[in-house]
Amino acid sequence: MALSQLALRKCLRRLKDPRINRCKRHLLLDIITIALCAVIAGADTWIDMATFARRRKDWFQRFLELPNGIPSHHTFKRVFDRLDPLPLQQALVQWLHALSETLGIRHIAIDGKTLRHSGGRSSPLRYLHLVSAWATEANLTLGQVAVEEKSNEITAIPRLLELLDLHGALVSIDALGCQKEIASKVVERHGDYVLTVKDNQEQLKEDIQATFVKAYDNDCQGVAYETYETVEEGHGRHERRVYEVIYDLSGIRDREAWTGLKVVGKCYSERTEKGKTSYEERYFIGSKRCSAKRYGEVLRNHWRIENCLHWQMDVTFGEDASRIQERRGGQNFALLRRLALGLLKQHPSKGSVRSKRYEASLDVDFLEEILKQ
Repeated sequence: MALSQLALRKCLRRLKDPRINRCKRHLLLDIITIALCAVIAGADTWIDMATFARRRKDWFQRFLELPNGIPSHHTFKRVFDRLDPLPLQQALVQWLHALSETLGIRHIAIDGKTLRHSGGRSSPLRYLHLVSAWATEANLTLGQVAVEEKSNEITAIPRLLELLDLHGALVSIDALGCQKEIASKVVERHGDYVLTVKDNQEQLKEDIQATFVKAYDNDCQGVAYETYETVEEGHGRHERRVYEVIYDLSGIRDREAWTGLKVVGKCYSERTEKGKTSYEERYFIGSKRCSAKRYGEVLRNHWRIENCLHWQMDVTFGEDASRIQERRGGQNFALLRRLALGLLKQHPSKGSVRSKRYEASLDVDFLEEILKQ
C-alpha cells in the first residue's frame, strides 16, 4: 500500500486545493484517497463514504495522516463540489496508468452517457451528460468530459481528445461523432479513426454506397477490396456479419476534407432469432490502411464501452440512481466510479465486479490487493 500511496501523492501534489487555508481540517490527499477506497468498496453516496471511513479508521490510520480524524460526509461533498474535475481527472488517471502494466492501448472507444437523476424538474440544470474514452482491451477509463449546457457531444469530443495520448490507437466513434473537425483532431493527436456514417453525413453515405455498387458491378475486379466474415451462435440466436473495405476513394467527392481518409467500409449483418431474420447495413470511414478483419474487430469491440463501462456504471455502481446534482460533484463522483471499475477489472480474481466490491468492503487485505496491482 505504501508504494501506491507514494505514487498517488506524487500525482496529486500539483492539484489545487479549493478550500481556504484557515478552514482546512482534513488533508486533500486523505479525502481523495478515502473517497476512492470507499467507492471501490461499495460506497455510492457521500454518506456511504464517511460511513466506510469510520468503520475502517484503524486501517486508514496506517498510511494517512488524518490530523482531525475521519471527514464527515458534508466535507466529502463540499470538497468534491469545489474541486476542478479536469486536473483531478488528469492526476488520478495518471496514477491509475502508473499502476497498470497493460498500457498497449490499440483501440479507444468514445461514447456518451447521461446520468438520469442529475437534473430535471427539481433542478435548474440539465441532466449531466458525460463523454468517456474507454480502452477496450485494457478495460480502463482514459478520460471523460461533461457536455456543456446548451451543447452536445459534437463539441465535447474534441475537448476529450485533447486530454488523450492517441499514439498508435484506433479511435472509434458512432455516427454523431462523424464530423470533419473530429476526424482532423484524432489525426492531429497522432491517432487513427473509424467513424460510423449515417444520414447526418448524407452526401458521404451516398458516395460510399455508390462506391460499393460500382465495385459489385465489376465483381470487385481491379478494385483494392477486402472482406471479413464472422458467424456467432448462442442463446437461440444466429448472427452473421460481413465487413467489407475499399481503398479506392475516387468516388468520394469531398475526400480531401476528411483528414487522413484512406478507406471506406460497410458492415452487413443478419440476425435470426425465434425463426425471424433481420438485416442491417452500416457504413464507416477510416484513416488507417488496415485489413477488413481489423476494422471488423474494432467496430464489434466498440460496444464494449456500453457493456463494460456504461452497463456496469448503472447496474453495479448505481449511477443512474445517483441524485448528485452539483455539476462538479457529479463529474468527480463519476470519475471515482470509473477509476474504481478499472481497478476492479484489473484484479485477476474471477468474481464479478459486484462481488469484488463486496469483498473489498469486508476485507481490507483484498482492498489493498486491488490498489497495489
